[in-house]
Formats: sequence, structure tokens, C-alpha cells
Amino acid sequence: MAKRIFTFKGNTIEELRKMSLKEFAELMPARQRRTLNRGFTPAQLKFLDKVKNGKNNIKTHCRSMIILPNMVGLTIKVHRGNIFYPVLIGEEMLGHYLGEFAQTRKRVAHSAPGVGATRSSASISVR
Repeated sequence: MAKRIFTFKGNTIEELRKMSLKEFAELMPARQRRTLNRGFTPAQLKFLDKVKNGKNNIKTHCRSMIILPNMVGLTIKVHRGNIFYPVLIGEEMLGHYLGEFAQTRKRVAHSAPGVGATRSSASISVR
């Protein structure tokens, strides 16, 4: 059985890497296309320079950076507010934002009633 080749809107990853930024932007949905056409911030340009140099494990605060074809295969550490969370960039992530893969909020886990709870919630069985 042959391995399935990844395509993004009919283009392989090699074809996407050869495209200019404007050509790649035309394949994106409206929100991402508008962001790419508007241009990058100075922090995003600094981040892209590190990506071009082939560095791996790049730390960044640019959660609003759109994942581009030249980032595929890299590990990027995205800031979550208190730590840098490592994100391995895959082909399916193209066009998404880096911040989507580094969640900032913890899952809510409720336990026993706390100090100052009402009398009715304090009378729950301890067993």
C-alpha cells in the first residue's frame, strides 16, 4: 500500500515551499490572507529570520504568527503565559496560528467545597 502524499489545496509541500508569499496567501481563507497581505510585525520578521536560518527549538511570543510552509518539520516553543510549550509543526497545521496549538487556559477540575462555602454544600458526604 502506497503512502498517501499530503496536499494542501492541490499542492504538495515542495510546491508550497517554492511559492511566493503572495501566491501562498491566495490559497488561505480570508482572515489569514488579509493578515499575510498586510505584512509582518517586526517581532514576526525576527522570528522568520530564525526560521530561514534553519534553527530548531525557536522560542517565540508571536502567537499570532501564521504557520507557513517553510516552518513544517520544525519544533517551535510558543509562549503560554508562564512557560514555552514545544509545538512540532506538521503539514496539517498550514494556515493556522501558532497560538492555537499552545493552550493558555487550564481545564477546570472541581474538588471539595472551599472555605466560606454554604452550609448545604459543606454537608456533602465525605466518603
